Amino acid sequence: MERDDLATLRAMGFKDAEIKALGLWDIAIGDPADLAEAYIRRSKKKDTLSTLREHLRDLCRKAKEEGKRIRHVWFEQRSASKAYVRREEFEKATGAIIEDGKSKTLYVWRTDRLSRRGMGAVDRLIDEMEPKGARIVVTSEGLDSSLPGMRMVFGILADRAREEAKSIAERTKIGGDAHKAEGRWPGGVTPYGLECVKGSGKLSHQADEYPTARKLIAERLLKYVTPADIADDLNRRRIRTRKGKMWRAQTILHLAQSPSWAGLIPDRERAADENGTPIDKWYRRAQPLMGADGHPIKAGVGVVTFAEWQKINKIISGRARPGTTIGDKTRGVRKPVTIMTGTLRCPHCKGPMGNGGANYRCVARTNQGPSVCIGVATTRSRVDNVMETMWRNHILSLSPESPTIHTIAREWLAYEDPTKEARKQQVTAALDNALARQLKLNKEYFLGVSAGMDEETFENLRRDVSNQIDGLKGELAELGKGADLTPLQNSESLIALWEVAGVEGRRALIRAAVKEVTILPARYKGDRTPIEKRLKPQWRDKHDARDVDAALAAVERSRVRRQMAEAA
Repeated sequence: MERDDLATLRAMGFKDAEIKALGLWDIAIGDPADLAEAYIRRSKKKDTLSTLREHLRDLCRKAKEEGKRIRHVWFEQRSASKAYVRREEFEKATGAIIEDGKSKTLYVWRTDRLSRRGMGAVDRLIDEMEPKGARIVVTSEGLDSSLPGMRMVFGILADRAREEAKSIAERTKIGGDAHKAEGRWPGGVTPYGLECVKGSGKLSHQADEYPTARKLIAERLLKYVTPADIADDLNRRRIRTRKGKMWRAQTILHLAQSPSWAGLIPDRERAADENGTPIDKWYRRAQPLMGADGHPIKAGVGVVTFAEWQKINKIISGRARPGTTIGDKTRGVRKPVTIMTGTLRCPHCKGPMGNGGANYRCVARTNQGPSVCIGVATTRSRVDNVMETMWRNHILSLSPESPTIHTIAREWLAYEDPTKEARKQQVTAALDNALARQLKLNKEYFLGVSAGMDEETFENLRRDVSNQIDGLKGELAELGKGADLTPLQNSESLIALWEVAGVEGRRALIRAAVKEVTILPARYKGDRTPIEKRLKPQWRDKHDARDVDAALAAVERSRVRRQMAEAA
């Protein structure tokens, strides 16, 4: 028979001859008072195996001096400072002493190898061992928990180890934040189409993947092709993901929504346990990390530009139906095929009418049943056709100075260029943050809250924040300048837009001109009242909407002319 830990010793790099020389070859049996457990730990792989082997040699020398035989060597790579990290090998080592009574001594190389959770953790462990007649021996620091007065020394060294862990974590975070602020890739898996060459710290195009990522994915997303269609095409071409798997719509969505795909540093949020304690798990938000100037921090080049990334995300979010979330995922919906969804209203509950295939149907009736609303339904195509005519006639009746004309022009430009509006929101948020920091700085200095802050330090900090505020205000003012609406300041130009706009574009044009349209219910089954008589639009510009009846009359005349033409 061989020892249970022989495979571990060989994995640590020990040759069989040295294992025998250290007294770790034969199975250790005998009185528990003559046996011991050896615990070896490293936090990360940066602690080389040669270092760990030297630690074990020290433990073996100590055991030989005391006439003990090491029953088992327990080795693991785990953090000793995080309460949420379970150290299975450590639990087995202490369990062999406290619960099973197989030995009476626990050898560790240093107190911080035992625990970094402070005095309380070590004190509890000693309390559990003392009734069993067991002890902890730390070889490098010459500690023995069975000796008088050693408990206090253990506590001091354990607290020092905990403070060291905090310092290490703080230095690591500062270093990581500094690297990200400088635009260095923080590590981890790069998105499809990109790579981070070792030592560069920057994202660059991956030669084999980039053409597919750009031509077959990014450019198609910008052309409103759905992720499902893109995934299907890639699979038909027998193009696989980086892991050799088939593409899915969800894979395309995750890729498109990642800021890293645009060559930006992603903003990450640390997860916490049920007690609110941070754990070693991070969630990447679907937003880029913003610098002190309010701009996204670049980590190199991306498959798409920042503006393209924002447009793709607007396209994707435009297909997401509010209220259909599963966990933190939003379920996608089909591309829009109706122009009145969201604008058409039910006459009974005043709620929205949705697409029901060939009809517009009351959403409340569909989702919640007749107990909420008796509902109404009407043929989709005839509502769309009549609303198109009513919209045209209404626009043609407006004067060039009409606020409605300007509103529609602005709405159209915002629809065509969503990047500008998104940037305005980012700059506004960054400006609010900077103003709050300026207020806090002034308050802490003049009220003496920040002890030790001299006038020079305060002036430097105040100057930096003021410069940032001035820069953000200037950019916000520039973004707030009105776009050139001249090409769209007449009715004929807006009518021309309708012809080239898709369904989403026509929705935007209608919503810019009308608040909502209520459809009156049929008076009886088989009611043949023309649909234009049952549609009651609420135009945004009431002064210019004084001729709504005239617009309806124009619709009626158009219908009569069509009937006469068909009859002829």
